[in-house]
Amino acid sequence: MPIWTIAAGLMKEEAMTYNDLKGKTALVTGAGKKTGIGYAISEKLASCGCNVIIADLGVPPSPDGPLQPVVSEEMEVIASELAKAYAVRTLAVAVDVADNRSIGALVEAIRKSFDRIDILCNNAGASFGVPNTVLGYDEAAWMKTIDVNLFSVFRVSRAVLPLMAGKPASIVNTASRAGKVPPVFNSAYAVAKAGVIMLTKVMAKELGGGGIRVNAICPGQIATDLEKWRFGLEASFFGSTIEEREKEMCKTIPLGYIGLPRDAGDLVAFLASDASRYITGQAVNIDGGQCMEL
Repeated sequence: MPIWTIAAGLMKEEAMTYNDLKGKTALVTGAGKKTGIGYAISEKLASCGCNVIIADLGVPPSPDGPLQPVVSEEMEVIASELAKAYAVRTLAVAVDVADNRSIGALVEAIRKSFDRIDILCNNAGASFGVPNTVLGYDEAAWMKTIDVNLFSVFRVSRAVLPLMAGKPASIVNTASRAGKVPPVFNSAYAVAKAGVIMLTKVMAKELGGGGIRVNAICPGQIATDLEKWRFGLEASFFGSTIEEREKEMCKTIPLGYIGLPRDAGDLVAFLASDASRYITGQAVNIDGGQCMEL
């Protein structure tokens, strides 16, 4: 039995709802797959009464087609299901967070449907060219990893901030435990996420006077497709199985199990709500105790 099924059995059915989020509007990047953290964030915010914009790469543009990516069927389903389940407004928009023109089109699409953005969740991310050492890393793959994970936070935040001005708002960036504790054979991702943590702190200082709080979450081992893929890479590299890699990883987690995407969603909702109104510039670990700091 996969280790992360243990986490599901430990979750309580009743979840915290933040009533102050009702009627607010959230933009969540990297939210186009039901197995990911972005979807869990979107569902949690919608359950609190937030209108949610589902943004993801969708279907990449073809060489002979339009320059913009198009919304995938899964993104449309997610938006439709959240709207129906929680009686909120939703919008699915395809965006390439590595392209300023695409981000500009995203902002224009938002302007047509919503007056403002109250919550921005910079969650899009990916790894390319791994596993690899610094010496062996392909430079193009390194730069693409930095671009998607770090530069995108800068690009999207800068484009969306004009829609957040005038009222208290919250930005939550998805960093990683890897931004604090160096992993092996995944250097570009670790460097990018460390950059996200520092960018979060800089933005918190710059935007605090305008009532915009900026925090980051630092997930450790979370049961997503990306995590399964990483375990598969490790199993291949070390000549073991995915199950064996999971068990070895769980030995390093004080709570003894791999977390669920909804754990991250719950944390983001807290950081977006008035319950965290005096918290900004923080990079909050959500890793079962793997990374403990003074």
